[in-house]
Amino acid sequence: MYITRKIESYLKRMIRQFPILSITGPRQSGKTTLLKSLFPEFKYYNLERPDYRELILSDPVGFLKSAGAGIIFDEAQNIPELFSYIQVISDERGTPGQYILSGSQSFLMNEQISQSLAGRVHISHLFPFDITELPDDAASDFKKAIWNGFYPRLYKSYILPTDFYPSYLQTYIERDVRSLKNIGNLNTFSRFLGLCAGRIGQVLNLSSLANDTGITVNTAKAWLSLLESSFILFQLQPYHKNYSKRLIKSPKIYFYDTGLACSMLRITNPEMIETHYLYGLLFENLAISEIVKSQHHLGKPAKAYYWRESNGVEIDCILELENDRIMALEIKGGESFSKDYLKNLKNFPGNNDSLIKKLIYAGKSSSDISGVSLIGWKDFGGFLGEIG
Repeated sequence: MYITRKIESYLKRMIRQFPILSITGPRQSGKTTLLKSLFPEFKYYNLERPDYRELILSDPVGFLKSAGAGIIFDEAQNIPELFSYIQVISDERGTPGQYILSGSQSFLMNEQISQSLAGRVHISHLFPFDITELPDDAASDFKKAIWNGFYPRLYKSYILPTDFYPSYLQTYIERDVRSLKNIGNLNTFSRFLGLCAGRIGQVLNLSSLANDTGITVNTAKAWLSLLESSFILFQLQPYHKNYSKRLIKSPKIYFYDTGLACSMLRITNPEMIETHYLYGLLFENLAISEIVKSQHHLGKPAKAYYWRESNGVEIDCILELENDRIMALEIKGGESFSKDYLKNLKNFPGNNDSLIKKLIYAGKSSSDISGVSLIGWKDFGGFLGEIG
């Protein structure tokens, strides 16, 4: 069963404009399935296969010329030398749609692209499913959505999260971490990842994170960068524009996939979520990560931030929209509306003509109250379409 991906129309448009497409994203996000389905006329080479690597490296120029245009190189970071040859051949041809490079390690991919292919390549990211790509019943229960996460194999092969994520994490740590960083103690790195999961939605305190892990602050910075380049987590930066108040300057941590975070937090069923001490932040992580993923899949990397004053008043998510408009979003895990949910939105400064205020909450009803649009969970998918 192939589930149509939102990014498809965007990629089809880009392949007609650029000689090379680069598509990165986490392992198991569906890159190979998408590319084979979307570009069936392209020849496919998985560069994790030693025989393909040997074939290409024995005569890169001869291989590229004889193979012609229309090639997908999957896990392309495995042959970094190939990028320079692709540059020369694609420049000689001067036509769009020649090569597609995919990979799960954006750090290595981007490093080679910046060195060899700058100006010739369009870069896109494919994440696990976003909510709008799933059947309605798969996302109707937000607690199940948080626990399941959105990796395609869970839905195509009906694998339980408790079976999928431990294996996924072991593979990630053993393969990607070892290849990207010389980390001596993988157990320490696993503990670091678990501590990151325990800090989702919280302002990052690097010293505290490093101390709790037993590593230096510089090591913590390097490991966070590794987790970002592997699409495990992202940092939501603070919003400072045009305001003179003393604002918090550190980012917040969120996971791209809540199912992965739940696995790190040892949440073994969706019923545990409602009583978990991170329940509200897991719901917040779900909403913000879905906004970020959905925007990437439309070819519009989300200009998403958070806003927090030094006195603790904050807005969970600020979105910069077209025409200089700003959307202030509060995100609450409660299933019943409370007027207290609106307090921070009322205090957020800004020009009313260009400021949109919305509240996303776990309830069922959507309405307008005091100039704020309430978005119940059942209408969240529609909201993603609205901002897209």
